[in-house]
Amino acid sequence: MRAKNNDPASVSKTDSTPALQVVTAESVQAEEVPTIPLESLQMVSELQPEVSVHSLASSPAVITPVPLVAPPSGYHRSRWEWLLIWWDGIRPAYLPLSLLPVILGSVAAWTQSISHTSPHGIFHPFRFILTLAAVLLLQIGAQLINDYYDYSRGIDTGNSLGPGGLIQQGLINPVRALTYGLAALAVGGLLGAILAISVGWLAFVFGLLGLLAAYLYSGPSRGLSSLALGELVSFCVFGPLLTLGAYLVQTQHLDRMVFILSISLGFLATAFIHVNDMRDAESDAQAGKHTLASLLGLPLSRTLYILLLLGAYAPIVALGLPHHAPHLLLLVLWTLPGLVIVITGILRTASPASLNVIMHQTLTLEAFFTLLLVVALVVTAIVPVLTFPHLPSLKLPF
Repeated sequence: MRAKNNDPASVSKTDSTPALQVVTAESVQAEEVPTIPLESLQMVSELQPEVSVHSLASSPAVITPVPLVAPPSGYHRSRWEWLLIWWDGIRPAYLPLSLLPVILGSVAAWTQSISHTSPHGIFHPFRFILTLAAVLLLQIGAQLINDYYDYSRGIDTGNSLGPGGLIQQGLINPVRALTYGLAALAVGGLLGAILAISVGWLAFVFGLLGLLAAYLYSGPSRGLSSLALGELVSFCVFGPLLTLGAYLVQTQHLDRMVFILSISLGFLATAFIHVNDMRDAESDAQAGKHTLASLLGLPLSRTLYILLLLGAYAPIVALGLPHHAPHLLLLVLWTLPGLVIVITGILRTASPASLNVIMHQTLTLEAFFTLLLVVALVVTAIVPVLTFPHLPSLKLPF
């Protein structure tokens, strides 16, 4: 017999320690382990789908893509639905790029004609409406043509952040989009030619340059936008060309100071185009489209964007600060809070979605900038005539 241990410490230790048990599995013979017959493995292998390799190179044939959201079979869109689709396709949010310089040039021409002898000034509304129609048609045609050639080259084939994308979303046949784009260019060019008949040969030159820029921006096999020239073309078209062209239509001559004003709008429009290219830099680079944004990289592109914005304010400050200058032009400085917002935004973000927001903020900044500039021109021209009718009219230096 084993003696009983009455030591309290020993008993406490024994009670607090759980008993250890070793569990052993039953022995299994090798032939009893389940196995998969070799024939079954071969059958499973035969059931796997075959893998085929296709080239990722763009096909020369342009076909209509599959819609992102296909309507039910038998469903037909109404005319109103088609109208909304085309309205979104022409990118109405981008049309101010053409409208703003035309308005500025026309207002500058009208305010210069205001005097004590002609307090209402001289303005040609029919020419103004015809100019707006021609310019809008040229921009719409350029955007539709741009959609066609971007899709044919494999650019923006996915669901992009921006509006439009009639072809990319599978809504419109590519050939139809190209046809309507060329038709818009033709009608816009025709309206411009009719307008130029009453203005002079210089108006033909301006109209021809605008028509060529609208098509060559993305039309040929290597459009200007694919050669890192998009910013330069945008500055020339949405700045001096349209502003001076609208002024020319009203006055039949050009003016140096109106050209200086047009530089500001050109810089703002170029900043808009540049941040748009920054947003699409990765997809453009993959498709072989060379833009300044894809070539410079993000840090240098940010620097260029800020310089373009600051450059827009420089001509206005230079015109408004000197003695006996039209100081009301400095009203555009009320947009400085918006300028701070877009600059801080571009410095803090790199995602395409955020750059898309900054792009729209840039266009809003340009709209308010132009509006304040127009107000300054009108007030500077009208107030002296209304307040001091017996004094000589205080004409602007342009």
